[in-house]
Amino acid sequence: MLKSYYTIANNGEHELTIRNSRFICSLARAYTEEEAKAFIQAIKKEHWKATHNCSAYLIGDQDEIQRAHDDGEPSGTAGVPMLEVLKKNDLHYVVAVVTRYFGGTKLGAGGLIRAYGKAVSSTLKEISLVERALQVPVAATVSYSGSGKLENKLLQSSSVVLDIAYTDQVTFTVGVPSDAVDAFQSEILDFMNGNVEFETGKPTYVDRPLTDSISETEWDLDEDE
Repeated sequence: MLKSYYTIANNGEHELTIRNSRFICSLARAYTEEEAKAFIQAIKKEHWKATHNCSAYLIGDQDEIQRAHDDGEPSGTAGVPMLEVLKKNDLHYVVAVVTRYFGGTKLGAGGLIRAYGKAVSSTLKEISLVERALQVPVAATVSYSGSGKLENKLLQSSSVVLDIAYTDQVTFTVGVPSDAVDAFQSEILDFMNGNVEFETGKPTYVDRPLTDSISETEWDLDEDE
Protein backbone atom coordinates (compact mmCIF):
# COMPACT_ATOMS: atom_id res chain seq x y z
CA MET A 1 0.00 0.00 0.00
CA LEU A 2 1.41 3.36 -1.05
CA LYS A 3 2.05 5.93 1.68
CA SER A 4 0.79 8.56 -0.74
CA TYR A 5 -0.09 9.02 -4.39
CA TYR A 6 -1.56 11.60 -6.75
CA THR A 7 -5.01 11.37 -8.30
CA ILE A 8 -7.87 13.60 -9.43
CA ALA A 9 -9.71 15.66 -6.83
CA ASN A 10 -13.15 14.68 -8.12
CA ASN A 11 -14.79 12.97 -11.04
CA GLY A 12 -15.63 15.49 -13.72
CA GLU A 13 -15.59 16.51 -17.36
CA HIS A 14 -14.53 19.39 -19.58
CA GLU A 15 -15.19 20.18 -23.24
CA LEU A 16 -12.99 21.66 -25.96
CA THR A 17 -13.80 22.57 -29.55
CA ILE A 18 -10.92 22.00 -31.95
CA ARG A 19 -11.50 22.72 -35.65
CA ASN A 20 -15.25 22.27 -35.26
CA SER A 21 -14.94 18.89 -33.51
CA ARG A 22 -16.17 18.60 -29.93
CA PHE A 23 -13.81 16.82 -27.54
CA ILE A 24 -15.40 15.98 -24.18
CA CYS A 25 -13.04 14.51 -21.61
CA SER A 26 -14.58 12.60 -18.68
CA LEU A 27 -12.34 11.61 -15.76
CA ALA A 28 -13.04 9.35 -12.78
CA ARG A 29 -11.24 7.53 -10.02
CA ALA A 30 -11.16 3.77 -10.56
CA TYR A 31 -9.62 1.32 -8.10
CA THR A 32 -10.10 -1.84 -10.19
CA GLU A 33 -10.07 -2.57 -13.90
CA GLU A 34 -13.73 -3.55 -13.61
CA GLU A 35 -14.57 -0.08 -12.31
CA ALA A 36 -12.62 1.52 -15.17
CA LYS A 37 -14.40 -0.61 -17.78
CA ALA A 38 -17.78 0.14 -16.24
CA PHE A 39 -17.09 3.90 -16.38
CA ILE A 40 -16.03 3.64 -20.03
CA GLN A 41 -19.19 1.74 -20.90
CA ALA A 42 -21.33 4.31 -19.07
CA ILE A 43 -19.79 7.15 -21.09
CA LYS A 44 -20.23 5.21 -24.33
CA LYS A 45 -23.88 4.69 -23.46
CA GLU A 46 -24.33 8.38 -22.67
CA HIS A 47 -22.58 9.48 -25.88
CA TRP A 48 -23.71 6.67 -28.17
CA LYS A 49 -24.11 9.09 -31.06
CA ALA A 50 -20.48 10.27 -30.80
CA THR A 51 -17.96 9.47 -33.53
CA HIS A 52 -15.43 8.07 -31.04
CA ASN A 53 -15.16 7.35 -27.30
CA CYS A 54 -11.44 6.84 -26.72
CA SER A 55 -10.12 5.77 -23.34
CA ALA A 56 -7.09 5.24 -21.12
CA TYR A 57 -6.59 4.17 -17.53
CA LEU A 58 -3.98 3.46 -14.87
CA ILE A 59 -4.74 0.93 -12.11
CA GLY A 60 -2.48 -0.28 -9.29
CA ASP A 61 0.05 1.14 -6.85
CA GLN A 62 2.74 0.80 -9.52
CA ASP A 63 0.33 1.28 -12.44
CA GLU A 64 0.45 -2.45 -13.08
CA ILE A 65 -2.58 -2.17 -15.36
CA GLN A 66 -2.27 0.37 -18.18
CA ARG A 67 -4.68 0.43 -21.07
CA ALA A 68 -5.22 2.75 -24.05
CA HIS A 69 -7.98 2.38 -26.66
CA ASP A 70 -8.37 4.42 -29.86
CA ASP A 71 -11.99 3.40 -30.59
CA GLY A 72 -11.68 3.78 -34.34
CA GLU A 73 -9.20 6.66 -34.50
CA PRO A 74 -5.90 5.85 -36.28
CA SER A 75 -3.71 3.61 -34.13
CA GLY A 76 -1.76 5.49 -31.45
CA THR A 77 -3.42 8.88 -32.03
CA ALA A 78 -5.91 8.92 -29.13
CA GLY A 79 -5.56 6.43 -26.27
CA VAL A 80 -1.76 6.60 -26.07
CA PRO A 81 -1.49 10.42 -25.79
CA MET A 82 -4.31 10.35 -23.22
CA LEU A 83 -2.44 7.73 -21.20
CA GLU A 84 0.82 9.66 -21.45
CA VAL A 85 -0.76 12.78 -19.93
CA LEU A 86 -1.97 10.70 -16.95
CA LYS A 87 1.49 9.16 -16.55
CA LYS A 88 3.28 12.50 -16.95
CA ASN A 89 1.32 13.78 -13.95
CA ASP A 90 2.20 10.66 -11.96
CA LEU A 91 -1.47 9.81 -11.41
CA HIS A 92 -2.83 6.55 -10.04
CA TYR A 93 -6.24 4.90 -10.15
CA VAL A 94 -7.66 7.16 -12.87
CA VAL A 95 -9.70 6.45 -16.00
CA ALA A 96 -10.16 8.95 -18.84
CA VAL A 97 -12.61 8.89 -21.72
CA VAL A 98 -12.46 11.46 -24.50
CA THR A 99 -15.62 11.64 -26.57
CA ARG A 100 -15.29 13.15 -30.04
CA TYR A 101 -18.12 14.51 -32.13
CA PHE A 102 -16.57 14.95 -35.57
CA GLY A 103 -17.01 18.46 -36.94
CA GLY A 104 -16.14 17.86 -40.57
CA THR A 105 -12.43 18.83 -40.56
CA LYS A 106 -9.78 16.10 -40.48
CA LEU A 107 -6.91 16.83 -38.09
CA GLY A 108 -4.30 14.37 -39.32
CA ALA A 109 -2.30 12.10 -37.03
CA GLY A 110 -0.37 14.91 -35.36
CA GLY A 111 -3.48 17.00 -34.86
CA LEU A 112 -5.35 14.09 -33.29
CA ILE A 113 -2.47 13.36 -30.90
CA ARG A 114 -2.41 16.98 -29.78
CA ALA A 115 -6.18 17.20 -29.49
CA TYR A 116 -6.62 14.10 -27.33
CA GLY A 117 -3.67 15.03 -25.11
CA LYS A 118 -5.00 18.58 -24.75
CA ALA A 119 -8.46 17.29 -23.84
CA VAL A 120 -7.07 15.33 -20.89
CA SER A 121 -4.60 17.94 -19.62
CA SER A 122 -7.15 20.76 -19.78
CA THR A 123 -9.66 18.65 -17.84
CA LEU A 124 -7.06 17.88 -15.17
CA LYS A 125 -6.59 21.63 -14.77
CA GLU A 126 -10.33 22.18 -14.45
CA ILE A 127 -10.98 19.55 -11.76
CA SER A 128 -7.49 19.76 -10.13
CA LEU A 129 -5.39 17.10 -8.42
CA VAL A 130 -4.91 15.87 -4.87
CA GLU A 131 -2.34 13.88 -2.96
CA ARG A 132 -3.93 10.92 -1.19
CA ALA A 133 -1.80 10.37 1.90
CA LEU A 134 -2.13 7.37 4.19
CA GLN A 135 -2.76 8.71 7.67
CA VAL A 136 -3.85 7.48 11.07
CA PRO A 137 -6.94 9.20 12.51
CA VAL A 138 -6.05 10.41 15.99
CA ALA A 139 -8.95 11.59 18.17
CA ALA A 140 -7.89 14.19 20.74
CA THR A 141 -10.57 14.86 23.37
CA VAL A 142 -10.48 17.93 25.58
CA SER A 143 -12.84 19.97 27.73
CA TYR A 144 -14.81 22.86 26.29
CA SER A 145 -12.57 25.28 28.16
CA GLY A 146 -9.51 23.90 26.39
CA SER A 147 -11.07 23.35 22.98
CA GLY A 148 -10.35 26.83 21.63
CA LYS A 149 -6.68 26.55 22.51
CA LEU A 150 -6.34 23.17 20.82
CA GLU A 151 -8.34 24.22 17.75
CA ASN A 152 -6.07 27.23 17.19
CA LYS A 153 -3.04 24.99 17.55
CA LEU A 154 -4.33 22.51 14.99
CA LEU A 155 -5.42 25.18 12.50
CA GLN A 156 -1.98 26.78 12.59
CA SER A 157 -0.23 23.45 12.00
CA SER A 158 0.00 21.26 8.91
CA SER A 159 -2.37 18.72 10.48
CA VAL A 160 -5.57 17.80 8.65
CA VAL A 161 -8.61 18.10 10.91
CA LEU A 162 -10.97 15.37 9.73
CA ASP A 163 -13.82 15.97 12.16
CA ILE A 164 -14.87 17.90 15.27
CA ALA A 165 -17.44 16.27 17.57
CA TYR A 166 -19.21 18.15 20.36
CA THR A 167 -20.61 16.09 23.24
CA ASP A 168 -19.95 16.72 26.91
CA GLN A 169 -16.40 17.34 25.68
CA VAL A 170 -14.87 18.27 22.32
CA THR A 171 -13.09 15.70 20.16
CA PHE A 172 -10.82 16.73 17.29
CA THR A 173 -10.03 13.90 14.89
CA VAL A 174 -6.79 14.62 13.08
CA GLY A 175 -5.10 12.77 10.21
CA VAL A 176 -1.49 12.04 11.14
CA PRO A 177 1.17 10.15 9.14
CA SER A 178 1.69 6.71 10.70
CA ASP A 179 5.34 7.42 11.53
CA ALA A 180 4.45 10.69 13.29
CA VAL A 181 1.65 9.56 15.65
CA ASP A 182 3.83 9.32 18.76
CA ALA A 183 5.44 12.69 18.10
CA PHE A 184 2.05 14.32 17.46
CA GLN A 185 0.55 12.96 20.68
CA SER A 186 3.60 13.99 22.69
CA GLU A 187 3.47 17.53 21.28
CA ILE A 188 -0.27 17.95 21.95
CA LEU A 189 0.01 16.38 25.41
CA ASP A 190 2.72 18.89 26.34
CA PHE A 191 0.82 21.79 24.74
CA MET A 192 -2.35 20.96 26.67
CA ASN A 193 -0.45 20.35 29.93
CA GLY A 194 -1.66 16.77 29.97
CA ASN A 195 -5.35 17.71 29.74
CA VAL A 196 -6.15 15.61 26.66
CA GLU A 197 -7.08 12.01 25.88
CA PHE A 198 -6.19 10.17 22.68
CA GLU A 199 -7.69 7.37 20.66
CA THR A 200 -6.27 6.14 17.36
CA GLY A 201 -8.12 4.49 14.49
CA LYS A 202 -7.19 2.43 11.47
CA PRO A 203 -5.01 4.05 8.77
CA THR A 204 -7.01 5.68 5.98
CA TYR A 205 -6.30 7.86 2.95
CA VAL A 206 -6.81 11.61 3.29
CA ASP A 207 -6.89 14.01 0.33
CA ARG A 208 -4.57 17.00 0.29
CA PRO A 209 -4.99 19.63 -2.47
CA LEU A 210 -2.02 20.13 -4.79
CA THR A 211 -0.85 23.59 -5.78
CA ASP A 212 1.58 22.44 -8.48
CA SER A 213 0.57 23.07 -12.08
CA ILE A 214 -0.53 20.26 -14.35
CA SER A 215 2.34 18.76 -16.34
CA GLU A 216 1.84 19.01 -20.07
CA THR A 217 3.40 17.04 -22.91
CA GLU A 218 4.58 17.99 -26.34
CA TRP A 219 1.16 16.79 -27.52
CA ASP A 220 -0.88 19.29 -25.54
CA LEU A 221 -0.68 22.24 -27.94
CA ASP A 222 -3.54 22.93 -30.30
CA GLU A 223 -1.47 23.81 -33.35
CA ASP A 224 -2.00 23.53 -37.07
CA GLU A 225 -0.39 20.70 -38.98
